[in-house]
Amino acid sequence: MNRRQLLRGALAAGLTGAALTALTDTRQSVDLALTTDTTPADLSDLEAAAETYGYGYHGAAPTRFLADLVGDLTDLHPYLDSPQPVATRMRVCRTAGQMAGMTAIVLHDLGSRKESRGWFATAAAAAKESGDSQLHAWVLAREAMVPLNYGAPRTAAVLAEKARTVAGPRPTAAATLAAAVAARAYALSRQPEQARHALAAAESLMERLDAGARADTWLTHGEQKHHVHLSHALTALGDTRRARQSQQRALELSAPTSTMTRALLAIDAASCVHHDGDTQEACQRTIAVLSDLPAVYRSGLVRRRALDLYQSIPAQHHQEASVRVLREVLVG
Repeated sequence: MNRRQLLRGALAAGLTGAALTALTDTRQSVDLALTTDTTPADLSDLEAAAETYGYGYHGAAPTRFLADLVGDLTDLHPYLDSPQPVATRMRVCRTAGQMAGMTAIVLHDLGSRKESRGWFATAAAAAKESGDSQLHAWVLAREAMVPLNYGAPRTAAVLAEKARTVAGPRPTAAATLAAAVAARAYALSRQPEQARHALAAAESLMERLDAGARADTWLTHGEQKHHVHLSHALTALGDTRRARQSQQRALELSAPTSTMTRALLAIDAASCVHHDGDTQEACQRTIAVLSDLPAVYRSGLVRRRALDLYQSIPAQHHQEASVRVLREVLVG
């Protein structure tokens, strides 16, 4: 007879001494399970690894970074398959959500949209199970950047607003990121009023972030990252004066090894030049950015941003020399 049957039999006669003893035995077994340390020995190491990956590429090739990250995530997999105490399960799911989210970011940077979306779905499921609403909001905000950067800003706005709802009104890194991404999405989808409201919210949240939330990692929202988002939103809005200010500040805060970020900022700057009337100079700058990049960075997000600039040039200018060269570089 199993524990359930014994308990039912004891309770059938009411709260007798036997029933109370059975209840006490059950409670003590639950207490033991809750207090017994069955945490995997290397979970702390994997949590530390996730934190380290959050500091980004630091000059490493995205493909090499991805291989290391997924290798550590594979080490986490057995703990997701085996029963764990609730607190341990939450830690495992939180770490899995962070690692899966960062895997999705790298795939997004490399231009693998389908795989990136799949990993973001995995990250969202893990984050939701972990009970960490801020991690869940961060995953949704980062996921919104996939359609944002690949031609579907309205879809991005929906995801970013979902992230803002999950994050709530407190000044957190996830809430600030979600507002900044929403501003970019609205600006690109030609909804300037909504974009400006989201920008104002992002600025207000950023001013109230504590020092930990301002750290310069993928999982937080530092000043450098904030100005990268503002640069794109303000460029899309045609507010070139403020966009240049954010570009300058973001460059000041970007390490020389931040190859992709610096390239994106340079293309934003070129887009400002185009918006202010010098399309030839804008194309020449963009061609120089693409030509100077290592091959691994010329596809994916950087190419998409350069393509956005090209597509913003009126058709009557497409036969001009610098515009033709830009098109050839993008096709090549």
